Amino acid sequence: MVDETDFSTFDKMQTETVKKFYDEIEEALEETKKMNMYCHFARGVGEPKYMPVQTWESLNHILVEALDNHNEVNAAMNLVLFEDAMCHVCRINRILESPRGNALLVGVGGSGKQSLTRLAAFISSLEVFQITLRKGYGIPDLKADLANQYIKTGVKNVGTVFLMTDAQVADERFLVLVNDLLASGEIPDLFPDDEVENIISSVRNEVKSQGLVDTRETCWKFFIDRVRRQLKVALCFSPVGNKLRVRSRKFPAVVNCTAIDWFHEWPQEALESVSLRFLQETENIELSVKVSISKFMAYVHTSVNEMSRSYLSNERRYNYTTPKSFLEQIKLYQNLLFKKGKELTAKMERLENGLQKLSSTSAQVDGLKTKLAAQEVELKQKNEDADKLIQVVGVETEKVSTEKAIADEEEQKVALITQEVKQKQKDCEEDLAKAEPALAAAQAALNTLNKNNLTELKSFGSPPSAVSNVTAAVMVLMAPGGKVPKDRSWKAAKVSMARVDGFLDSLIHFDKENIHENCLKAIQPYLQDPKFNPEFVTSKSYAAAGLCSWVINIVRFYQVYCDVEPKRQALNKANAELAAAQEKLANIKAKIAHLNENLAKLTAKFERATSDKLKCQQEAEATACTISLANRLVGGLASENVRWAEAVKDFKEQESTLCGDVLLITAFVSYLGYFTKKYRQDLMDGVWRPYLRQLKVPVPVTPSLDPLTMLTDDADIAAWQNEGLPADRMSTENATILTNCERWPLMVDPQLQGIKWIKTKYGEDLRVIRIGQKGYLDTMEQALAAGEVVLIENLEESVDPVLGALLGRETIKKGRYIKIGDKECEYNPSFRLILHTKLANPHYQPEMQAQCTLINFTVTRDGLEDQLLAAVVSMERPDLEELKSDLTKQQNGFKITLKTLEDNLLSRLSSASGNFLGDTALVENLETTKQTAAEIEEKVQESKVTETKINEAREHYRPAAARASLLYFIMNDLNAIHPMYQFSLKAFSVVFQKAVERASPDESLKERVLNLIDSITFSVFQYTTRGLFECDKLTYTAQVTFQILLMNNEINMVELDFLLRYPAQPGVTSPVEFLSNHSWGGIKSLSSMEEFRNLDRDIEGSAKRWKKFVESECPEKEKFPQEWKSKSALQRLCMLRAIRPDRMTYAVRDFVEEKLGSKYVVGRSLDFATSFEESGPATPMFFILSPGVDPLKDVEKQGKKLGYTFNNRNFHNVSLGQGQEVVAEQALDMAAKEGHWVILQNIHLVAKWLGSLEKKLEQHSEGSHQEFRVFISAEPAPSPEGHIIPQGILENSIKITNEPPTGMHANLHKALDNFNQDTLEMCARENEFKSILFALCYFHAVVAERRKFGPQGWNRSYPFNTGDLTISVNVLYNYLEANSKVPYDDLRYLFGEIMYGGHITDDWDRRLCKTYLEEFIKSEMLEGELFLAPGFPLPGNMDYNGYHQYIDDALPAESPYLYGLHPNAEIGFLTQTSEKLFRTVLEMQPRDTNAGEGGGATREEKVKALLDEILEKLTDEFNILELMAKVEERTPYIVVAFQECERMNILTSEIKRSLKELDLGLKGELTMTSDMENLQNAIFLDTVPESWTRRAYPSMAGLAGWFADLLSRIKELETWTGDFVLPSVVWLAGFFNPQSFLTAIMQSMARKNEWPLDKMTLQCDVTKRNREDLSSPPREGAYVHGLFMEGARWDMQTGMMTDARLKDLTPAMPVIFIKAIPADKQDTRSVYPCPVYKTRQRGPTYVWTFNLKTKENPSKWVLAGVALLLQI
Repeated sequence: MVDETDFSTFDKMQTETVKKFYDEIEEALEETKKMNMYCHFARGVGEPKYMPVQTWESLNHILVEALDNHNEVNAAMNLVLFEDAMCHVCRINRILESPRGNALLVGVGGSGKQSLTRLAAFISSLEVFQITLRKGYGIPDLKADLANQYIKTGVKNVGTVFLMTDAQVADERFLVLVNDLLASGEIPDLFPDDEVENIISSVRNEVKSQGLVDTRETCWKFFIDRVRRQLKVALCFSPVGNKLRVRSRKFPAVVNCTAIDWFHEWPQEALESVSLRFLQETENIELSVKVSISKFMAYVHTSVNEMSRSYLSNERRYNYTTPKSFLEQIKLYQNLLFKKGKELTAKMERLENGLQKLSSTSAQVDGLKTKLAAQEVELKQKNEDADKLIQVVGVETEKVSTEKAIADEEEQKVALITQEVKQKQKDCEEDLAKAEPALAAAQAALNTLNKNNLTELKSFGSPPSAVSNVTAAVMVLMAPGGKVPKDRSWKAAKVSMARVDGFLDSLIHFDKENIHENCLKAIQPYLQDPKFNPEFVTSKSYAAAGLCSWVINIVRFYQVYCDVEPKRQALNKANAELAAAQEKLANIKAKIAHLNENLAKLTAKFERATSDKLKCQQEAEATACTISLANRLVGGLASENVRWAEAVKDFKEQESTLCGDVLLITAFVSYLGYFTKKYRQDLMDGVWRPYLRQLKVPVPVTPSLDPLTMLTDDADIAAWQNEGLPADRMSTENATILTNCERWPLMVDPQLQGIKWIKTKYGEDLRVIRIGQKGYLDTMEQALAAGEVVLIENLEESVDPVLGALLGRETIKKGRYIKIGDKECEYNPSFRLILHTKLANPHYQPEMQAQCTLINFTVTRDGLEDQLLAAVVSMERPDLEELKSDLTKQQNGFKITLKTLEDNLLSRLSSASGNFLGDTALVENLETTKQTAAEIEEKVQESKVTETKINEAREHYRPAAARASLLYFIMNDLNAIHPMYQFSLKAFSVVFQKAVERASPDESLKERVLNLIDSITFSVFQYTTRGLFECDKLTYTAQVTFQILLMNNEINMVELDFLLRYPAQPGVTSPVEFLSNHSWGGIKSLSSMEEFRNLDRDIEGSAKRWKKFVESECPEKEKFPQEWKSKSALQRLCMLRAIRPDRMTYAVRDFVEEKLGSKYVVGRSLDFATSFEESGPATPMFFILSPGVDPLKDVEKQGKKLGYTFNNRNFHNVSLGQGQEVVAEQALDMAAKEGHWVILQNIHLVAKWLGSLEKKLEQHSEGSHQEFRVFISAEPAPSPEGHIIPQGILENSIKITNEPPTGMHANLHKALDNFNQDTLEMCARENEFKSILFALCYFHAVVAERRKFGPQGWNRSYPFNTGDLTISVNVLYNYLEANSKVPYDDLRYLFGEIMYGGHITDDWDRRLCKTYLEEFIKSEMLEGELFLAPGFPLPGNMDYNGYHQYIDDALPAESPYLYGLHPNAEIGFLTQTSEKLFRTVLEMQPRDTNAGEGGGATREEKVKALLDEILEKLTDEFNILELMAKVEERTPYIVVAFQECERMNILTSEIKRSLKELDLGLKGELTMTSDMENLQNAIFLDTVPESWTRRAYPSMAGLAGWFADLLSRIKELETWTGDFVLPSVVWLAGFFNPQSFLTAIMQSMARKNEWPLDKMTLQCDVTKRNREDLSSPPREGAYVHGLFMEGARWDMQTGMMTDARLKDLTPAMPVIFIKAIPADKQDTRSVYPCPVYKTRQRGPTYVWTFNLKTKENPSKWVLAGVALLLQI
């Protein structure tokens, strides 16, 4: 059973059943409550007998024994068998014992499903098998594993339990196999054919022995049957989320072929008994206190569950606890208690040790004094001995000095000669260097030669003289021994080159230093030949040119070389002189060495004597020193003596409250990590402490314990802050939890502040990996063995199942190994794993949360404010901030130093051995400590004063930081509106810095801070809004305004709440006709507030004034009547919200303008170049696409300007789709290296690759070329669920939405922006061209912006874009140039039917487009009489900027008149827009905890009530056969009636069928299908279910309205079919198919008058009567009613169409008389062909066209979008 209500229902049924059959019922029921448990091992494990269990004690005894036996042979399980757990073991065992028993165990992770299954299986002597996931484990692996189990159970007959958990379903398709296994036992393709044969032969004998025929089929059936009997499946699934529901639908056998055992939350008694059982082993706590502790632990667990529920409803964050997290809490408590107890004892021992050492010191001083006297006598004797030796040493020293002088002189001579030699050597080398270039050139010349081009040279028949000269010159140079050959002809040359390789080789190894004199002479003539030069020769032969260059350079080299030779000889001579001088010097030095040796012996003797003397002296001094040290020690530590004694006393007290203190800090570490500040405080101070106080046996606890003091100290915190941890309390708590938790910490860190700190804290020793990156498992293995710290960054919501064992810290082999996949890895206990995610609000499954400690590192508002304050001060007053940060670091340093000093002192004292008085270092250290401590104390006092001063100075800037922090949080909440809106703190900080730099300077600090606030607000506003859709910009702006005003206490929260929620009083009737009941309800609520008292009376009293105000076109611009005009801006908004909800968007815009300034509401978008400046290698630009706009044109334009184009090969444009990912990756890699630009278009098409893209962009964000840029475009997902763009890409990008602008003003500017002054001047016929161009721009703006009026604007939405406009202008230019008269008709046709008309698919829309052009582009335009809109004449001849100016000056304010529509057209969409605006802003408000905790019926109950009501009201179906029998002649009308009845039957039968099915589903008699679920959701949400709409007529109503309408339709049909007489007035809207009725009118009149049907048409006469006035149908044709006109109204007096009344959106039409007439008699003068539609959706719901009379030009009604509607 799933929940408590199921249990109570079952109990009720049980009681009722028992009452029927038994009299003595009470006892029987009491008995079942006590003990009603049957199982197969009630009498002990062994032969299974199904018997009742006698008592809980006996059952416990049996199970504990079974558990001990299990633990001897298997991995040990430490289970506490409380009642619930024992029931589960019995249930699971019962399932396993039953034939083909399979179990589905449902419960959150950590409930004990697996452990209890293992125990139950052990009791039944079944083996347990689980798959082991490893990297790449897939279906084939699972099949192989299952095949092995089949063999084991089917062939070897070994009973086995196949245990499978959620985590092991790595691929949902695994369940296809499991489903087959459960349903039939047959898994297709499990065994290859040969294996099947083996199986059959293996079981053949057994089949025979059972007396069966051993055919293949029988054998196989025998095998499968045995598998199904012996292989039990136990599935352990979690009920969290919709996974289980979806699975049970897709894989029915998972539910149908298993027995379900539902594991509920552990009851309170279970939690208490478990914790008590584990606490038994804990020493030093009294038993009664243990009971209280276990109670508290259980209470903590349940209270966190409750808090998590409100956390979810208020903050929308998922925090789970599971039994596993409870067990982890107990484990942590024991470990912490042990650790803290040990620390405390160690501290006490050290202090006591120190105290004892101090007392022994003073006793030792006297003994030292006698020792000192004896040492002084000995010292005197030793002094005399040393003096005698001094004289002898003097004489010897003199001898050595004289010899040394001679040697010095010789040495100087040698030095001079050396100098000379060096100079000569340098000269030689310099000259040789000159020869180097020639040699290099020769070498380069050789490099140009190779076998091919030499062979080519050799092949010349008779080469040009230039070539043969070259080869001759080569032969001269290479002549052996200077014998210059006579024959240097080409022939001879070819001979010498016969072997090309040899020839090349001889050139390479040519002896260039020795060229014979003869050769040099012979070569001169060649060299003087002007044609002997490589450039010239190249033209003849490339190889010859190489040889030519070689010859010239070799000769050049040799000439230089010859110059150097004489210098070389001089150098050799000098070297010889040097050697002689050096030899002489060596002899003298040997002599000195001998003398020195003698001297050394004497000196050594003297030194020995001296050292004896010194030693003696030192000993005497040491003793004296020790005496003074001892005195210093005792004196110096006098204050410590007192302090330490007090500390020992404190520690003793702490020891007594240790168990309670550790209890609190355990709860803190275990459970509070994922909560935000407020919830942490509530739990700690509001829930846990009070509970501790009221326990019967109180747990001793320090009264005002701060958990941090127990877990860390100031020095640690100081060190963390130096490492970059933010300084707010939340961050410190987070770091404390992270460093103390035993489950791996999982940091939820969207602003990346935590990870930054972790990376600094661990530095080089940290291994940073990501799941799925190449080789990450290998890195993990190495780190596991080496005991390193591993950080897994950027986790998604699920983790690779391979890491399951590591996350759960499931060690094997006595904790020495851990399994990663199927591999056992060595596990070093000092290994730490830190997990990290960037997701702002991840939903981790309970299993995951039980394995990790979630820590919420999300930045807090105060925390961010402090960080930003530091940033702004460091920019404004770098001196102050530096001083502040130095001070903070210095103070942090002081704290650390003081602690280290104290520790050192104590450890030295305690480790000092027996006589420690000689340890000068100790005493000096002690004095240094004292001195340092005093200095530090002094400095701390000083710095406190300085800090106060600094803080005062810094505080001036706080308003700027506070504003920035507020703006960041508003910006961060935008993703609630649309998942595309992701912003990172990093990007925000950049904007913030730039804003501070941009703010205008000011002498006065106060003004400067105001400038800063203004600059920051506007910069952030601009940064954010350019990435928002138009529809959300006002929402954001309003939220910013409201929050800023709230922060400054300028508005009242109650009034704001009214504005956003609009809690109108229900059920009131408006006493004045100009306000609706809903508006009046709002006025009544307002009047109950003090500020608005008597508002309702006032409106009733001065109705006339208020009516005028309410019905004005722009009430937000008018003044309120009477004293109400003096109310505050927000109060005026509240009143307007009630009176004219449709004007609220304008009113809010005005409010923003009034409060923040007009720059926050103007709609001109930022130009691309400005945004581009902010981009960088780490900041891509992300274009959020919208239809009809191509933002990449801007990129190309900017690229061209900066030299990035496709042709320059530094501009890559990749349009993503199948197979383009590789191309994109290559482009990115190349661009990052070379500094190119990359455009990635439509990345939403490659969902699977986006993760890789995110990583790629992150890699390239550091260390890339400075000019590297990425531009990304993607369409937003249609719904938040479909959103796939990774957060990492979005938050670091500059997001830009390029939507068509809204409002006529912006649209017209934007249309003009496509042209420039040159465009205006390009046409010879300037006047016509400019006029038509401007009219076209206006037309373009109108058709684009008309879309916002919904179906009244256009029947269908069309993607008109700027291309249509620019191409139309080109056409205009060409036509004007080509024709002498302006061809208006041609132009209108081209624009209306082709350029713009090309998009249009609906005929009515086409008519609208043509009408616009007829109004805007006609010959009158040149006479200056054309008005594009009321009050907006077509401008004359101006320049480009003049037109822009004209728009600003002359265009009337935004209103439907600009489009030819009536103001009513915008009321509908404006009301919706403002409702949405306020709803969204309301959702973004900080949530209140207790709001909305009203009980109420459950979802199922509400649905059931509605379902019953619908079924009750729905009438029976029409009996068509019975009805047919009634009629004699089937006239067209009767046929229509039958058709309608049939359709109604189809619809009502579907409604009944689906509702009855759902009813059975809700009762639990049928399994819920997805159709039933959709139906249930639809009913609950008051929408018409999809299966009904498919069979019904178009309608836009909610379910309640739709159903009421359906009943009216049925009633109408019943009346008609009662006697089949045509109703006097027909309700046209009541038909499924109104066309059929209108056609029937034509048919019956055609038959009557014998007119041809295809030549007929309908004529509509609007009567002056209402429905009630008519009692019988007309003779021919029909009266119809129930039509409404939208966009205009019918004037009964004149019988014409006329302008609508304000706020009357769809006035009803009088009865219309419809009859058929021949088409040629139709009167088409002064009529408006008015389309009739079924609903306001128009478009596809078109019915007919009625011609209505009008005095005005029909084009007016076309532009006003006038139509008749059958339903509103």
